[in-house]
Amino acid sequence: MGRGTQVAQRQGRTVTAQCVMVLGTSSGAGKSWLTTALCRWYARQGLKVAPFKAQNMSNNARVVASHNGLGEVGSAQYFQALAAKVEPDVRMNPLLLKPEADTHSQVVLLGEVNAELTHTPWRDRSEKVWPHIAASLDALRAEYDVVVIEGAGSPAEINLMDSDIVNLRVARHADARCLLVTDIDKGGAFAHLYGTWALLPPEDQARLRGFVLNKFRGDAALLTPAPEMLQARTGVPTVAVLPMWWQHGLPEEDGVFDDRSRASGAVSKTVAVIAYPRISNLDEFQPLKNVPGVRLLWARSPADLAGLHAHDWVILPGSKHTSSDLAWLRAQGLDAAITQHAEQGGPVLGICGGLQILGEALIDTHGIDGNAPGLGLLPVVTQFAADKTVQRTRAKFGALRGAWSALSGVSLSGYEIHHGQTQAHTAMAAAGQLAHEVMPGLAWQNDAGHVLGLYVHGMFEDPAVLHALFGLQVPTLETVFDGLADFLSQHMSADVLQALIEKPQ
Repeated sequence: MGRGTQVAQRQGRTVTAQCVMVLGTSSGAGKSWLTTALCRWYARQGLKVAPFKAQNMSNNARVVASHNGLGEVGSAQYFQALAAKVEPDVRMNPLLLKPEADTHSQVVLLGEVNAELTHTPWRDRSEKVWPHIAASLDALRAEYDVVVIEGAGSPAEINLMDSDIVNLRVARHADARCLLVTDIDKGGAFAHLYGTWALLPPEDQARLRGFVLNKFRGDAALLTPAPEMLQARTGVPTVAVLPMWWQHGLPEEDGVFDDRSRASGAVSKTVAVIAYPRISNLDEFQPLKNVPGVRLLWARSPADLAGLHAHDWVILPGSKHTSSDLAWLRAQGLDAAITQHAEQGGPVLGICGGLQILGEALIDTHGIDGNAPGLGLLPVVTQFAADKTVQRTRAKFGALRGAWSALSGVSLSGYEIHHGQTQAHTAMAAAGQLAHEVMPGLAWQNDAGHVLGLYVHGMFEDPAVLHALFGLQVPTLETVFDGLADFLSQHMSADVLQALIEKPQ
């Protein structure tokens, strides 16, 4: 079926999208990256494309459209939708698990926190959520030409197959044609591919249309004859060998900290982001890696902050469980290191949970997060509310002073995801220790001007903010997405990509 026929039939509401699915031999194999690249590649062919991931476990979330207005999805699906040039919505990631502890996650179903499912055992949860997952996928297939589906972890976890709702069950429901990607940089790639194939039921083995070797270094000719031997054993060809590419610009996924990416040029400023265990929305700092002269450092100990200069930044990012991350920060001795940097006039920025940590106290009367004294670097107090704020936000900074004065009058587009409600500490204000509210209800600054806290995520993704702070134009997300598609075109045959979406005759 030609593209024009597909589009015409979709307009008549008779088309069911062809589904392409990216499976991986493990977490970190490159599923999210490849799915994003496929979304942009197919969109550039004039097709209407949607991403889909049945279940995502991540504290990186974005605010998108839902049937009730707005809701949360995993950041990967948000960026995949942008790559596909469509409006992100909650159906693209119907189930989002946001880890709050090693054995507990908040469950977000179709964009909204679901208290019942949050307290339901995992295996019992699967059958309850599957109808919602299937309905979301069916709705997308009815509206789009192509749906690019991302799996999770590995489809070969035989202990999980009976309760699977994200890999093989989705592939069968969608009748998807699948690629299996592996990280060859870790070693054992051919064993991973063969072992994964061997553990799949025969009907699912038949869905595999190609193996993808990701993160390869060196001469691809040296792989011969392994791909041919693998195909002889499985019947599945190796359709792409993707070279290692550190600086593709796509935001980090699922808590992956890449300390090897650096912007070009000599380092003139270090930005140290505190990497506490329940960090959320770490992907919003990716654009800083593209700013010439900036080094992004993930700080996990006082030693990481010891070499900072007075002009370097310390950022306290968002947190899925603020009181726990604050306790961890103190246990590492990072509280003293951050305070020392601030006392020397060094710029400190807190975003969402980071803002709450910078304040005087966390007050929790609903059992949501926990009570704790803050670092005391901002004279504000946070009280946790039962209701969660989930919204897109456009606001404007008022007059700022000191290290952050360049943001004065700058408009910011971003999003909010938080239970906490913050306000000035009244007793301290009466004593003359003021928290200057530089964005009504959203941002506060200390008297000296070097400590700033705000609730709005995504400030470093806003071109106006980047220009104000650095005086530079950094690569846009559109540039990144096109770069991914170009890279895919260089290393994977267009015939292979087209064959994945050809309608059966």
